Amino acid sequence: MNCCRRATRVTVQPTFLGQNEAPIKVNLTFLLPKRNRAVSQLLTAIFVLLVSASAQTVSKDIPSQIAGHNAILLGTDWYPEQWPESRWEEDLRLMEAAHIKVVRIAEFAWSRMEPSEGHFDFDWLERAINLAAKHDIVSVLGTPTAAPPAWLTFKYPDTLRVDENGRRATHGIRAHGSVTSPRYREFCRRIAKHMALRFGHNPNVVGWQIDNEYGYARMSLDDVTQHLFQAWLKAKYKSLDRLNEHWTTSYWSQSYDDWSEIPVPGEDREFHNPGLRLDWNRFVTDTWADYQQNQIDVIRPHADPRQLITGNFMGFFDGFDHYAMSRPLTFASWDDYVGTGHLDPVGNGLTHDLVRGFKRENFWVIETQPGAVNWAGVNNFLNKGEVRVMAWQAIGHGADEVGYWQWRSALNGQEQYHGTLVGPDGTPVPLYEEVQTIGSEFAKAESSLRGTTPVSEVALLNSYDSRWAIDFQRHTTKYDQIALLKSYYRYLRPLSQSIDVISPDAPLDGYKLVVAPDLNVIPEDLARHLLEYVRNGGHLVLGPRSGMKDEFNALLPQRQPGFLADALGGRVEQYYALEKDFPVSGRWGEGQVTIWAEQLKTSAPDAEVLLRYGKSNGWLDGQPAALTHKYGRGSMAYIGAILDDGLMAAAAKWMVDGSRVTPVFGPVPDGVEVCRRIGGGRQVFIMINHTQEIQHVTLPRPMTMVLENGQVSRVDLPAYGVSVLLENETLPEAPK
Repeated sequence: MNCCRRATRVTVQPTFLGQNEAPIKVNLTFLLPKRNRAVSQLLTAIFVLLVSASAQTVSKDIPSQIAGHNAILLGTDWYPEQWPESRWEEDLRLMEAAHIKVVRIAEFAWSRMEPSEGHFDFDWLERAINLAAKHDIVSVLGTPTAAPPAWLTFKYPDTLRVDENGRRATHGIRAHGSVTSPRYREFCRRIAKHMALRFGHNPNVVGWQIDNEYGYARMSLDDVTQHLFQAWLKAKYKSLDRLNEHWTTSYWSQSYDDWSEIPVPGEDREFHNPGLRLDWNRFVTDTWADYQQNQIDVIRPHADPRQLITGNFMGFFDGFDHYAMSRPLTFASWDDYVGTGHLDPVGNGLTHDLVRGFKRENFWVIETQPGAVNWAGVNNFLNKGEVRVMAWQAIGHGADEVGYWQWRSALNGQEQYHGTLVGPDGTPVPLYEEVQTIGSEFAKAESSLRGTTPVSEVALLNSYDSRWAIDFQRHTTKYDQIALLKSYYRYLRPLSQSIDVISPDAPLDGYKLVVAPDLNVIPEDLARHLLEYVRNGGHLVLGPRSGMKDEFNALLPQRQPGFLADALGGRVEQYYALEKDFPVSGRWGEGQVTIWAEQLKTSAPDAEVLLRYGKSNGWLDGQPAALTHKYGRGSMAYIGAILDDGLMAAAAKWMVDGSRVTPVFGPVPDGVEVCRRIGGGRQVFIMINHTQEIQHVTLPRPMTMVLENGQVSRVDLPAYGVSVLLENETLPEAPK
């Protein structure tokens, strides 16, 4: 929604000369900022009213739960094209024995489905889909556009991506197609259409995945892309005078007299104008969104409405704005990998909540680490029981499917050593038994979890504009935005036991507490949105570097936090990248600040200083480090530094207490995570022991154990233990 709220739809149709000088017209549709503020505000108000009326309502229709199938599913990635058909039956028998209910297939099988240009062979795929159905397994088809066939790339080299040194990608890697190539887009559209014509009404196909990890958002830095970028800018700014004004191109004599003069940021991107760089990232988002839509547009007319459409994202990857990319999808999905080391429950939980926030809906974990990967620094194996913990944590945070990449080791290829459920000989590896247990537990619990979703009183704000703006100019190499977000999450979640991670533009009125760790880009309309939330009784907490930039990545003429300064009753006088830690003390106790500190100043007599710096660099000595102020029926706080763990824990408790946030379950031992899902009159708790020691949990009231059956008032969780608990009393239905 964050693009939609300030956007209008614009189509550009530049024409380029393709191979043999044949003209090729590419039709790209983008969402661009609205010029009519009155219309924008009216549409926003209507939308907010419609959504806020059911802010805490749990929908009975959850798109990520497939009608007629289990509410939570176990899945895997199966590549029947890599194996003789005589092997398929045994693979599917083993999947069925492990309670696997869904396979994702075909996303790398373009050369098998279209072995030569214009000649299609889907018979083998239909046989695989129908054979899987005999084993009670449904299929999700992946469009194969991340791996074009050799006949295509060699006959039409203009479909290959060009790097910043002018070299075309070589065949046989992955994501080597050019997302801006009109010819490549047409080939992608054609294969997707033919797949939809064949399988759009197949009862055993439940949905589609577009592409695969979206080519890590790599762009082809060729003339076609540069011309498209220039056309995109022209559609957005209308005149060069406006562009020059908003980018402040008088700096370094950057002023442009013709649209064709504007470059794309290449290997020297760090020296390019911040306005250009932010617009480039937005252009990348719009380009990939249009690439995705190019396939959705030919699938949807030929597919049953029941068939879902999703795409597999990569957590905190920021190559594009995931809110914009998720908008046309049925629901979001992501790929959950640990890599080196072991599961970090805080970071992994945060990422689940991030993905759930892309559409503010349940999601799928369409790829999960099956023990180990092949691409990390040290490809160690997860401990016994850890894979089960990962699966149940995903369900607890709102996943309705957990799939493992991949089913069987390929005999050759770049991922030979990647973890699997079945070895190259076709027999189960030791992890298979643990996954089989997960599948059995999913089957037992699915009816209790049908129609349920997490509901939170606390929201963390995640903005791609702000992430990009800060990362362009971090000011200190130690500044890590994800680590800062994680530090807030680490201490807020145990106190609330449920958090949403959402776009700043999303409706906020359903939350008691909203925290924005470093919301750098706050244009005037977003500021109004935040102020309305506070004025109506919300509690907003801003972190360092907030309210510094406008939508063009230009510094605001007001001091931080910009348009929010009056409501805050204070402002930032100066910011400092720190060489060493400095002491602070105040309402949250004593401790240290690190990496970044801002000198604050109150402007309202009733603004309260929460922390002051001790002796530091002279400039900060005795100055406010954090302050708060009442505004309307709510309050706003600003924390101008990165706090140590002790101070962050105290600050989190202050936030929760002041906003009257209550934990969804109650006290649990350290190392035990509690997740809640609500819906259909049911309240289900998932308790996970992330430690390797037994943990004893006293329940706030008697509950029913879903996996083991029986009423309990206390649960003893073994190492990596999981318990699913159903409330005995039926909850009243949320108002419609």
